[in-house]
Amino acid sequence: MQVIHTIAELRQALAAHAARGFVPTMGNLHDGHLALVKQARELVGPAGAVVASIFVNRLQFAPHEDFDTYPRTLARDCELLAGAGCDIVFAPSEKELYPEHQGYKVSPPPELADILEGHFRPGFFTGVCTVVHKLFNIVQPTLAVFGKKDYQQLMVLRRMTAQMALPIAIHGGETRRSDEGLALSSRNGYLSEAEKVEALRLSRTLKALIARWQAGERDVAALEADALQSLRDAGWAPDYVTLRRQHDLGAAAEGQPLVALAAARLGTTRLIDNLELS
Repeated sequence: MQVIHTIAELRQALAAHAARGFVPTMGNLHDGHLALVKQARELVGPAGAVVASIFVNRLQFAPHEDFDTYPRTLARDCELLAGAGCDIVFAPSEKELYPEHQGYKVSPPPELADILEGHFRPGFFTGVCTVVHKLFNIVQPTLAVFGKKDYQQLMVLRRMTAQMALPIAIHGGETRRSDEGLALSSRNGYLSEAEKVEALRLSRTLKALIARWQAGERDVAALEADALQSLRDAGWAPDYVTLRRQHDLGAAAEGQPLVALAAARLGTTRLIDNLELS
């Protein structure tokens, strides 16, 4: 496996590979990331190249968020990626990826990017789309794999790829969970042992909301309000717990595939999760 830090060297290394699978990450990897790499390996085939990028993207962090303290664990990440079938790790410096102020940005439509995560993290999806579009231009993959845990992000990037007519197949990787059921996240490392146990409440809250919908309750606003209050009563600071249509995150409607999504802060750690209903 090669570890490459410059765009020129990466393009040279990829010149011989027509099929390229790509997994963008911010590092501090866990089994969920490695599953995406293994999925890319399977999809691209033995003759293709699998590239994983590691870059903590300043553009998607608000000033009060954890950009400066986000764990950088490159050596460990490279060891894990080598074992997962990755061919190339692209780990550029900030100066390499943004050699000048990034004045040109990719702004997704507000009806998708300014709700849920975008509402509570203004500018987040502009930062995500800008860096991913730039990485796509550098790597020129034939396919890319993103985790379903970041459900809205996956939807935003799929639509960006389609609307920009990029020749890239976007694949979603299923959410990986701990044996106890906690969705794997790089930020889980911020949790204390007691908080890791309490964090399981988030997925239980989503399951309870889904169970009530499946039992025939159709007052979505009441279901969401009860779910929010249950988290507050347990000491959480929730941003949203909601039931939406899968295809566009619009208001839940009977007879359509739905997804329950939540974001909430436990102590100082913000966690997200989702569960799909067929």
